[in-house]
Amino acid sequence: MGVTKIGAVAASFGRDLEFDLARIGTLIEHARRDRVGLLVLPDAALGGYLDDIADPDPNALPPALDPDGPELAEVAALAGEMVVCLGFCEADGDRRYNTAACVTGDGVLGLHRKVHQPPGESRVYAAGSGFSAFDSPVGRLGMLVDHDKTFPESARSLALDGAEVLACLSAWPTSVTNRAPRMADDRQAKLFDLYDRSRAAENQVVLVSSNLTGAAGRMRFLGQAKVVGPDGGILARTWSKAGIAIAEVDVAAAVGSARRVLAHLRERRPETYRG
Repeated sequence: MGVTKIGAVAASFGRDLEFDLARIGTLIEHARRDRVGLLVLPDAALGGYLDDIADPDPNALPPALDPDGPELAEVAALAGEMVVCLGFCEADGDRRYNTAACVTGDGVLGLHRKVHQPPGESRVYAAGSGFSAFDSPVGRLGMLVDHDKTFPESARSLALDGAEVLACLSAWPTSVTNRAPRMADDRQAKLFDLYDRSRAAENQVVLVSSNLTGAAGRMRFLGQAKVVGPDGGILARTWSKAGIAIAEVDVAAAVGSARRVLAHLRERRPETYRG
C-alpha cells in the first residue's frame, strides 16, 4: 500500500446542513489538492454538536439523519477515491446515536455508534454496543467518537480486531467546570493530547484525531487535530486553529517497525486481568 497522506481536521460546524456540506466539500477539495488518502473530520460535522454537554436543550438538538440518506451520499460523492470519516446524529426509529461514518465514492465502509457518554449526553443519545474494525483502501481502520478514547479498552478492542489506523472524531471542549485562562493550560486540552498519544503508543497504531473548533452554547472547542505515530510521537497538528494536519505515513511499515521488538498486543496476559 505504501505511503499514504493522512489528514486530521479541526473546523467548526453547526445546525445548517447546507453550510456543513459546503464546508466539507471545501475541506475535501483542499485535501485532494494535497493528495490526502484519508481525511478525518470531527464529530458532529453534519449538524453540529449539543448546545450544552451537561444540560442539553431538547428543543435545539442536531438534525437526526438516516445513514442511507442524501447527506452521507453527498459526502461519499465528494470523497470519490478518498477515504473520509465524519460524525453526525444518527436516527434509528425514535432513538438517536452520536455516530461516526467512514465513506468513499463507493458508499459507506463502516459506522460506529459512540459507546461512552459524558454526563448529559445520555439524555439525548442512546449508547452504542461495541467496537469493530473494517477494511478500507488505506488499511484496516477503527473509529472512536469523543469520550470513547478516554477508555483504553475502546482502542485496544479495535487494535485486537486488526485495526492499524484509529480515527478519533471529537467534539471536545475546554473544561466546563474549571476553564484555564490559556487554552494550552486547560485540563481538558492536556487530557485530549494525553489520550491521543497514549492510545497510539499502547496499541502501536497510527491515530488520527479530529476535533471541532469555535463555540456552542457555553462550550469552547479545543481544535488540536493531529496525526500520531505508533510510538506516540505527533507527526502533524493544527494546535487550536482550524485547519488540516497532514502527515505522510507508510502505515504497515510504521506499525511493523513499532512492533518488531516490543509487540504490545502479543505480549498481553489477559488471563491475569480482572473484568
